Amino acid sequence: MRTKNRRRLGAVTLAAALAAPLGLAATTGTATAAPYCGIHWGSLPKTSSNMTTAAVTGVRSGRHECYDRIVFDLGRGKGKVGYNVRYVGTVTGPGSGLPVPVSGGARIQVTVNAPATKRIPASGTINYTGWETFRQLKWVASFEGYTDFGLGVRARLPMRVFVLSGPDGGQRLVVDVAHRW
Repeated sequence: MRTKNRRRLGAVTLAAALAAPLGLAATTGTATAAPYCGIHWGSLPKTSSNMTTAAVTGVRSGRHECYDRIVFDLGRGKGKVGYNVRYVGTVTGPGSGLPVPVSGGARIQVTVNAPATKRIPASGTINYTGWETFRQLKWVASFEGYTDFGLGVRARLPMRVFVLSGPDGGQRLVVDVAHRW
């Protein structure tokens, strides 16, 4: 019996040793697909604690091949713009904590660490009918030097956030949300 077990063990060991260089051995890892459009952003919160005296003056949106983009324009002011951009179950108003309904399968609360002197956009809402990822942008409030927006998106998808200097001396807060993982 011992000899028979040794032969089996030897045969299994030999088979595993021959299969390993060919990539036939069993592995415990999982297969991963190449990232969509080379995107490695993830969906965790993006934050910067910077503060600026510049006011949020406008908002613009654009569609790109791999993502939808929203740009928050800020005028001139002291300091660099900070932000807190995160997926939330419910967009809430600063101060009150009251829920703000926003269309989409997922919601992003965008807090710009800067005041606003008027509602942006003027209507309070932008609907993105026919867009790949964006569904709705809603003005929430400007409260104690922070301005909040609710961004409805199709699903919880990778996002990135960064700040650009504007040609007029102002700054731009950019939020990109990928079309898919």
